[in-house]
Amino acid sequence: MPLRIKLLFVLLSLFSSANSQERQKAVFGKPTESELAMKFYEKDTTANAVVLYEQGYYYYAAVGDYIKLIKEVHRKIKIFDSQTRDYGTVEIPLFSSDGTREKVKGFSAWTYNGNTKRKVSSDAIFITSEPEIGSVCKIVFPNVTDGSVIEYVYKLESPFLFNFYGWHFQDELPKIYSEFLFKIPLEYQFENILYGNQSLYLNKSEVTDDCLQTKVNTMIVGCPITLYAMKDIPAFQQEDYMLSSKNYISRVEFEPKELFTSTGWRRSRKFTKEWKDVDKFIKKGEMGSQLKNSKYFKENLADSILAIADDLQRAKAIYTYIQNHYTWDGTFYSSETEVKDAFDDKKGSVPEINLSLINALEAAGLDAKLMLLSTRQNGLPTTLYPVMTKFNYTVAALKIADQTYLLDATDKQAPFGLIPFRTLNVQGRVMDFKKGSYWMPIEPFKQNIHYVNAQIIATDDGNFKGKVSQANYGYIGLKKRSTIEEKTLEAYIKTEGNDKAGVEIQEYQVEDLNSIEKPLKENYNVTIEPEMVGDKVFLYPFFNKTYISENPFKLNERNYPIDFGFPFTNTYLLSIDLGNVYETIQLPESRTIKLPGDDGECSVTYISEGNKINIRFNMKLNEYRFPPAAYQSLKEYFGTMITILKEESIVLKKI
Repeated sequence: MPLRIKLLFVLLSLFSSANSQERQKAVFGKPTESELAMKFYEKDTTANAVVLYEQGYYYYAAVGDYIKLIKEVHRKIKIFDSQTRDYGTVEIPLFSSDGTREKVKGFSAWTYNGNTKRKVSSDAIFITSEPEIGSVCKIVFPNVTDGSVIEYVYKLESPFLFNFYGWHFQDELPKIYSEFLFKIPLEYQFENILYGNQSLYLNKSEVTDDCLQTKVNTMIVGCPITLYAMKDIPAFQQEDYMLSSKNYISRVEFEPKELFTSTGWRRSRKFTKEWKDVDKFIKKGEMGSQLKNSKYFKENLADSILAIADDLQRAKAIYTYIQNHYTWDGTFYSSETEVKDAFDDKKGSVPEINLSLINALEAAGLDAKLMLLSTRQNGLPTTLYPVMTKFNYTVAALKIADQTYLLDATDKQAPFGLIPFRTLNVQGRVMDFKKGSYWMPIEPFKQNIHYVNAQIIATDDGNFKGKVSQANYGYIGLKKRSTIEEKTLEAYIKTEGNDKAGVEIQEYQVEDLNSIEKPLKENYNVTIEPEMVGDKVFLYPFFNKTYISENPFKLNERNYPIDFGFPFTNTYLLSIDLGNVYETIQLPESRTIKLPGDDGECSVTYISEGNKINIRFNMKLNEYRFPPAAYQSLKEYFGTMITILKEESIVLKKI
């Protein structure tokens, strides 16, 4: 049966009842006159496009000698502003493993402009590779302009029976109607979980006896088929300082539980249901086998390292050795993890490097364990029951006395005990194969400081000249070092030296760039030309490049929790010598603002003594995770702070 007809058949025949009119219907290839004439979306007039209709239908079918997972999709989109993004390109990720890849079949797509329509040609459909995604089927629509409607259907055929994943009802575009149907044999047991704050418009389920039939005429019966639908779905708005949108976007996800063998066409496979099953699986699996190489690493560690008596200093020496020995290849996982081969190649994936680190620490008599975690971008791991697909990263959890250090040797700029920002995602699972695994909070490094000390003096020409010294600790220093590594030192200095009009920076120097256990220091000379209005001179004292340069919170309300990743402190000390050039007319107000509780405090103090002005600005953010209810307080806090740093000036007058 052709794909378009099959989708229509599903639409018209499933769940036929007195309430069947509740489902919205769409006929492929026949956009309505109102859809073609639509100028904007009434429920979101700011939207540059809207999904008019979409349907997903996932099921299993016999294809030749094999059972395949089939995913059929129908989607229709109205475009109001074609310049804001490339709406004419659709990407379909294709999972692949061991040389086998999912395939897109039965594709049909059209672009409609009024009474004109153009079909997507076969040469506009091609397979490409994206670094963070893998294989992708790309479809390029012709003649996409303002007012176009694009529509497509496709069937994805997958040999990976348990890559059911799920369906996103919510996306970056608003949607008028989205429905998802899925038919799963009773032999396949999945947990399906709804995420997000949007409510289901429809939630129905029936059981059909005609489930699927294998080539050897073995019928699988008892197949529940379920319909979920949502309507008038708002676009998901990404907000500053938040964890992955995967934690909040409205969707349904599936995780495999168990496969029985009543049909005889596939051997039994039981998925982990308790953490003790996971512990056993990992211990006996590939990762567990790679954790049994401490003898190999002991042979490769220098005697001078193994002879260090102090446990912490020995651990730091091993961390530095592994960190310098390896170059991270940029991948979070590899299909075949071999720590010995990676050690010889001096290059590896995240698990290859960090499993090597664990082996080396254990070879030195230290208590190091594997921690599984999910990166910030990957979303929070599920805690209700084991879901291994939620983890995509590994680090080492090292315990010395009563202190636990999380270590990741993939980043050459990260000092001991400071794991990359991408890993700061609430908690991870420590794999203790003797006592049982357990959840452990992922606590960020605490001392993240941007410190500036500046001394400037008025010159006879009315400008100010002086010296500035900066020190960057913790994640702030790590980010700067990573930027320098990526851009080169020369490019970084050029960027830092051209920040504000009227401010000229010279002789910019960076100290301790390669001494990652020390703060990154920056020193430069500065010349400042103040603003003159009549006989008044306006000097903006915070001329340096501040850590926070604008209020990140500009929305009227916040829908999702705020997560900065780590606490931080900004301290700016400024000494201004007016000499015999200026006298003070007016200083900004000294004041202190606080967040509720002990979550944060910002203070600024101006002191004028004779011909000198001393300024101290100090901002602390003690907490780094906030609920949406704290949004208004944070908005006011950062708003006032930016006003102090960017808008308030010292008023002077020439003597």
